[in-house]
Amino acid sequence: MNSALTENQRLLALREQHVPRGIATAHPVVAARAHGAELWDVDNKRYLDFVGGIGVLNVGHNHPAVVEAVRQQVGKVSHVSFQVAAYETYIDVAARLNTLIGGDEHYKSVLFTSGAEAVENAIKIARSYTNRPAVISFRGGFHGRTLLGVTLTGMSQPYKQNFGPFPAEIYHASYPNAYRGISSDDALAQLHELFASDVAPDRVAAILIEPVQGDGGFLAAPVEFLQALRALCTQHGIVLIADEIQAGFGRTGKMFGFQHAGIQPDLVTVAKSLAGGMPLSGVVGRAEMMDAPTPGGLGGTYGGNAVACAAALAVLDLFEHEDLLAQGEQRAVQLREGLLALQKRYPRIGEVRGLGFMLAIEMIKDDAAHSPDVDLTQRIIDEARNAGLLVIKCGLYRNVVRFLAPLVTTAEQVAEALQMLDKALAKAGA
Repeated sequence: MNSALTENQRLLALREQHVPRGIATAHPVVAARAHGAELWDVDNKRYLDFVGGIGVLNVGHNHPAVVEAVRQQVGKVSHVSFQVAAYETYIDVAARLNTLIGGDEHYKSVLFTSGAEAVENAIKIARSYTNRPAVISFRGGFHGRTLLGVTLTGMSQPYKQNFGPFPAEIYHASYPNAYRGISSDDALAQLHELFASDVAPDRVAAILIEPVQGDGGFLAAPVEFLQALRALCTQHGIVLIADEIQAGFGRTGKMFGFQHAGIQPDLVTVAKSLAGGMPLSGVVGRAEMMDAPTPGGLGGTYGGNAVACAAALAVLDLFEHEDLLAQGEQRAVQLREGLLALQKRYPRIGEVRGLGFMLAIEMIKDDAAHSPDVDLTQRIIDEARNAGLLVIKCGLYRNVVRFLAPLVTTAEQVAEALQMLDKALAKAGA
């Protein structure tokens, strides 16, 4: 191999040789170490990481409390499989999630490994409870890459490709998007039309919604829409599932995105920042619904792994004792103000949007239709990386730059990131 290659180049060449192309690469970077909101590659270049493992690291890379919890648990029990024998960390995580989401109501939790696994099991639970087949999700929503996950996902590319045929009885409705002219009333009217034309409400087991769409472009569902959806589900006996996989655990300024609307979902899917980088997900829901599947209907060999559960307990302790929500909100105000200031200087930023520290900018062409500018978006991402800032794209047309910095990011780091983004926007021709 060419000795002139950098270590990044050498390892990326091996990656191309040994890893299939279907796993996309956002950045030609090989990580070596990380801490908080910073990451260093194998060539020792330092980056501000405003991707955070795609919203996984709300408490930051390698938080000492999480590292210590993992270290201690590995020395006790690393794996049993909860279906073989119970262990305390799983039970403790379930109990705390039930209180966080259910409050004084009786909720139960089942733990898994990935977000897609949580979504699939939420659908199983809803169908088992209602004995109905149909599920409605939303255009622009993202719910995983398993076959049911991509069917529920409201984007064709790159997720659906030629992977069909897809599972039946999945329907998609419009998600509100004021910037693109879709109001809450419009979305609700289309949902009622769906009931009239495609599937009667008494055949619908569940409506699945991200209170803030993640991969779909950081669109926050208006309060009135979520409230109307809650009322509609109650009216027709439909299970309301809130997908909080990306928006949960402080990302939006509250512990969960649905809390901004003052509603109570029936089931909630969680993952990503639940365990500070360890693979853990779950479904949290009303006890009578969670108990609908009979023994053996739920589970998974690695689901609720003991080490991941220990990490999750450390994360939940951090939220309880270190006021991470307030810290995240302070950084959210700083980042939003900085992005709005950049929007005034760069006309190709069509909209600054998001909720809490879950913020994004939509890049548009210089035309009357505000057409999505995919190429500009990629140039900005590349130039940001060159400046030392890692960000990724999202949106139905992949023309949205999203920011998922850890809640522990400092004010100085946010200011530095805004300077890097400013430089990237200028070089990219925004």
